[in-house]
Amino acid sequence: MNILIIGAGFSGAVIARELAEQGNLITLIDKRNHTAGNAYDYINEYGIRIHKYGPHLFHTSNQYVVNWLSKFTEWTPYKHKVKAMLENGTLVTLPVNKETAEIVGIENIIDIFFKPYTKKMWGLELSEIDSDIVNRVKIRTDLNELYFPDDTFQALPKEGYTALINNILDHKLIKTLLSSPFEQGMEKKFDHVFNSMPIDEYFEYKFGELPYRSIKFHTQTLPVPILFPVSVVNFTHAEKYSRVTEWKNLPNINASKSHTTITIEEPCDFKDNQYERYYPVKDKLGLNREIYKKYFSLVNKNMTFIGRCGLYSYLDMHQAVSSALNIAKEFINKNHFISK
Repeated sequence: MNILIIGAGFSGAVIARELAEQGNLITLIDKRNHTAGNAYDYINEYGIRIHKYGPHLFHTSNQYVVNWLSKFTEWTPYKHKVKAMLENGTLVTLPVNKETAEIVGIENIIDIFFKPYTKKMWGLELSEIDSDIVNRVKIRTDLNELYFPDDTFQALPKEGYTALINNILDHKLIKTLLSSPFEQGMEKKFDHVFNSMPIDEYFEYKFGELPYRSIKFHTQTLPVPILFPVSVVNFTHAEKYSRVTEWKNLPNINASKSHTTITIEEPCDFKDNQYERYYPVKDKLGLNREIYKKYFSLVNKNMTFIGRCGLYSYLDMHQAVSSALNIAKEFINKNHFISK
């Protein structure tokens, strides 16, 4: 079959590879000038690897996903730790553990760590956001310092995410076209389309716009060896900036010993950031999900929506890979392809 895939992030790349392995001709397009979607990374002039769209930390307990990705990358073990900076400059552990609770007082945890962060990150009050979002970072009663304490596999691709995605796309039946946005009518030239673009945009906002949160990234290099003891520090104040990433604290073999590069994040509405969509907004009442369902009802049998924007779902990387593998498997079974 002749297949079009829109989006060169994890979802699109995984489906492209799985279907190419079955002998299908794949055309993959992306409006950006690079592959890897929001996981795109690069090494700056100081030898420091930067994740352009914020820190991407791979963690999972899904061994099937790990095994599949391991065909295309080696791994560097890395267990993520996060600190929160209190108003007086003190750094405490996140997720909140026993020590953090003793420092700030149990009765203050919600007001210090959850309310201000939720407001600036999601543009909503804590009472308005779905509890699933809040529960991603659970309060603990032990002295755990890991951000993902329960995941059995935690690592970063040895050569970065961009190299990983490019290895996945390295197949004779996959043609990748960058700086190539989707245009209406393009899908008519293909037998099937896997589409990671925003579903409301594809249907020309027939039922209105689905809300997204975005991030403005402020990156700078400073002539100091190191600033923080961990890679990510969250801010607990009510100002617009949510956290800072110091990239040297991720595994960086050839990083400068005299300089460090940081990225400060400023959450915002996607309309205030050139319509860059990063996080679907999961409201407590589920109103946004109802709008998505209206759009989903319009999808014809020759198109499958994928990824965060296509599914309007907050997917971590391992979840995006797992979802893409399942979608590809279902498509292959439905079309009775014979594995080579």
